[in-house]
Amino acid sequence: MDDYRYKSLQTLTRARFDVVQNLTREKQHFANYLFLKCSGMAQDKDIANSSATTIALMERFETVNDLAYADLDDLIRFIDETGRNFADPAVKAKAIQAAARNSYRLPVTVNNSVNQAMAVSIATMRTLKKQIKVLDKAIEQQFKIIPNTLTSIPGIGKVYSAGIIAEIGDVRRFSSQASVAKYAELIWTQHQSGDFEAQHTKLIKSGNRYFRYYPLEAANSVRRCDSEFRRYYDLKYKEVNKFQHK
Repeated sequence: MDDYRYKSLQTLTRARFDVVQNLTREKQHFANYLFLKCSGMAQDKDIANSSATTIALMERFETVNDLAYADLDDLIRFIDETGRNFADPAVKAKAIQAAARNSYRLPVTVNNSVNQAMAVSIATMRTLKKQIKVLDKAIEQQFKIIPNTLTSIPGIGKVYSAGIIAEIGDVRRFSSQASVAKYAELIWTQHQSGDFEAQHTKLIKSGNRYFRYYPLEAANSVRRCDSEFRRYYDLKYKEVNKFQHK
């Protein structure tokens, strides 16, 4: 009985994983097109490459010049409507126009091709996001029949909990926490020589890539929702000078 329940849930959570990976790749494709059309925006660290606002701007403005020299008041209203979470849309609008003005200009024929490719990419991202929502609903429905306590942790919702439980199955099949970590590909190689021990070593990828994804996403969600875990994350972040988040 349990095996069938876990397998049914696993089918859904793995399908969701694959769609999320496709969405990640498509966002990278869109970022590449954004760099071609509006290099200044793509290179500005304060402008999210695949945010709803950026996508809406690329759909509305045919060329970087149209964006760079658009009426500022109209642009502020547009950003306020599409973003809905900017504390000061006027500041954001000015930053976007500055980035657009600093972008290089494409020949008309190349710009038209980029717009067409970008439109396909945007449609693909929207489709993938809809698929994720459909799978999330199916996962939550299937998850109801499996008792668990993971969802009591702030930040770990039903989908992440389902992904973890679907891959673990009966936890009694693991002899220790270390064996669970190994199964999740969350162990590192050691590089020692005398008293020296390297800080940066490679992950040992010999476990379950699906299982690795869900605990990592869940942990990242917890540190955003729980102040104590966020404090711990910040402390660890400051301990190293590269690969901080990883």
